[in-house]
Amino acid sequence: MNAAATVRDYYDALRDGDPLGPFFAADGADETAVKFGISERLVGSDEIRAGLREQTETTTRWAVESRALRVTERSCHAWFSDDVFLSWTDTERGIGYEFDTRWSGTLERQDAPNGTAASNSESEGDGDWRFVGMHVSVPGDV
Repeated sequence: MNAAATVRDYYDALRDGDPLGPFFAADGADETAVKFGISERLVGSDEIRAGLREQTETTTRWAVESRALRVTERSCHAWFSDDVFLSWTDTERGIGYEFDTRWSGTLERQDAPNGTAASNSESEGDGDWRFVGMHVSVPGDV
């Protein structure tokens, strides 16, 4: 699978209420992975996975409409940007939200199962793409 397919699969998993944590790199004790959401900052794979698990448990009815996905891929790293319409319902408050958002991030090709980075000498098909950085924001007033 290529990096663009991984981004699209993440969107699908978000829509479907599937686990999102496995899309992020396992970074061990050094806590190098980071995810910025509209209202949060999560650092390290444990915190990211816990935050995404809570999000999945407390939200429903996700709409995720990609409008401008661009992905550049190299042997073991990729980066992306997108304009995405998001909407969901907070099940604890019974409130619906919707935003036009901007997404950007970095992915790393990693060997399964321990999450270590694939070497540059590996063939294009080796390893799974995992997010090591993701940023989701809403445009501010200009």
